[in-house]
Amino acid sequence: MSRSDSSLPAAGLSRFNPAQPGAQGMKIVATGLLVVMAAVFFTARALEPRYPWLAYVKAFAEAAMVGGLADWFAVTALFRHPLGLPIPHTAIIPRNKDRIGDALAQFIRENFLIPPVVARRMRAMDLAGAAGRFLQAPSGQGTRIRQGASRLIADVFEALDDERLGGMVKTAVASRIAKTEVAPVLGHALASAINEDRHVPMLEAGIRALARTLDANEPLLRDLVRKRANWALRLAGLDEKLADAILDGLRKVTVEMNADPAHPVRQKLEQALADLANDLQTNPETQARVERWKEELLANRSVGLWIDTLWQRGRAAILAAARDPDAAMAGKLGEVLRSMGATLESDPRIRAAINQFARRAVVGMAASYGGSIVTLVSDTIRSWDARTVTARLEAAVGRDLQYIRINGTLVGGLVGLILHVIDTL
Repeated sequence: MSRSDSSLPAAGLSRFNPAQPGAQGMKIVATGLLVVMAAVFFTARALEPRYPWLAYVKAFAEAAMVGGLADWFAVTALFRHPLGLPIPHTAIIPRNKDRIGDALAQFIRENFLIPPVVARRMRAMDLAGAAGRFLQAPSGQGTRIRQGASRLIADVFEALDDERLGGMVKTAVASRIAKTEVAPVLGHALASAINEDRHVPMLEAGIRALARTLDANEPLLRDLVRKRANWALRLAGLDEKLADAILDGLRKVTVEMNADPAHPVRQKLEQALADLANDLQTNPETQARVERWKEELLANRSVGLWIDTLWQRGRAAILAAARDPDAAMAGKLGEVLRSMGATLESDPRIRAAINQFARRAVVGMAASYGGSIVTLVSDTIRSWDARTVTARLEAAVGRDLQYIRINGTLVGGLVGLILHVIDTL
């Protein structure tokens, strides 16, 4: 394996370095205790003929040495060959690094990334409520979290390639619009507006705009009437009177339509709007015509430039708000966000809907990308250098492993002492 490969785990596992001094100290203690037991054993063995009671001390020390050596062998066999001897079933972690990586990846898959498990864990989480409380937090509460999240968002947006990300966003927007049947949506919106009389201000604004158009284009209309009138009317000077009559009649109609909701022409306009709303929802020909118009609009370069302008403005607004979250929260945006937070926290239906959406989204990601995550974990562990991984793992859990050696020494000694007492009795 290359030197570059072996350096990867060192960086990735460097967080375990602080445990290394403690593990080394406990290793010295465990080894020192084993040496002490050996010294006690040989001393007690030499003095036993003069002091028979030292037989108990010798039995304790002898069993302690056996227990300490056995646990030293077991602990060492996890990471390397004891004394460098190629004893079977030793150096377990280096030899089985790849299998351990596969098992760890499979454990993550089965316990964290299976859709039913993710759904069960997400069901107990109230993401919408937490978001609502966060949005309502006044300045000073949660400031560090807000500022940290804001800096992260700003850094991510600035680090991403603007052209590529913008292209992805614009392509996604255009693709979503292209896949959406806009005619039924427009028809439903228009029908709802008519049923709730929300179309009236728009209709009246259209009538007033028609009146202004008549006034602005009066010379053009007069010229049109003069050209269409025959020579006799022009000779008699009646074309001007005809134009006056037409313009006055049109102005009177616009005034009456604006003032009288029951005006026949206005009623016909409203009926035409109702028919249009119905055709947009039910008439295949109207729907096909709207779809063609939509495709022509999407193919128009001006629409692409408009979507690009929307993206640039949106990106600039996100960066500005992320760079100064307190200012953003203090303005109109802050009022909107706080209102959204209050709604999220007080309306159980909206909260349940958002939590359900989040749960489905996370479950979908687990179902779609769980296998990729598992493969990433497995392949990453496979790429690590075995010696470096072994050293880091030993540094991370070595302190507890040395306690096993110490406990084995002491427990072995006690067992030896008890057996010697039983044998003596």
